[in-house]
Amino acid sequence: MSNTGSLKQEFLKKWIQGLKACSAKKKEMSIMERKKAIKLSADLAMASARNSTTYWSHTLMANALQANKNKFIVSDILGNDSDHGIKKSSMRVLATSHKNMRSKKILKKSCSISRRSKKKALGRCIARNLVNKRTQVLKRLVPGGEYMDDECLIKETLDYILSLRVQVDVMRHLANNATHAVSHTTTTS
Repeated sequence: MSNTGSLKQEFLKKWIQGLKACSAKKKEMSIMERKKAIKLSADLAMASARNSTTYWSHTLMANALQANKNKFIVSDILGNDSDHGIKKSSMRVLATSHKNMRSKKILKKSCSISRRSKKKALGRCIARNLVNKRTQVLKRLVPGGEYMDDECLIKETLDYILSLRVQVDVMRHLANNATHAVSHTTTTS
């Protein structure tokens, strides 16, 4: 991952743009609408800060574009011509990863396991099932993960975790500063 400080700055800049777009679009929001707007703008800012270099960032942006009500936030964070570029590149990325996954499934089916003792085979079967279950859970957690092969999934997961960490750090820093400012103004009043 690139310099974390510059990534945090880029995320914060894009996130503030998204929040301004949300508040400008609709002055009166319910708590749930506000929560969804904050999450959407944070996700888009995080994906945009990664410069669309990962599958998960493409997936987050493409999913946001599918809902028509999000277009004003997407265009404000990503720019006006984002719609065409994201859809085109996301479809290419997803098609490529789907081909890789299908090829590996064919290869697994064509390889036969040689006969070994039942105990070893049973242990391997249990381990393989455990790994497969955990891989399926991971594929549901990472945006676009269901289209990735195992190697790509691991790389994308690591990048996604680091980006989420940046997002949490920035949000925590803002929350700490906000509570400090509120407590400071109440003590001086």
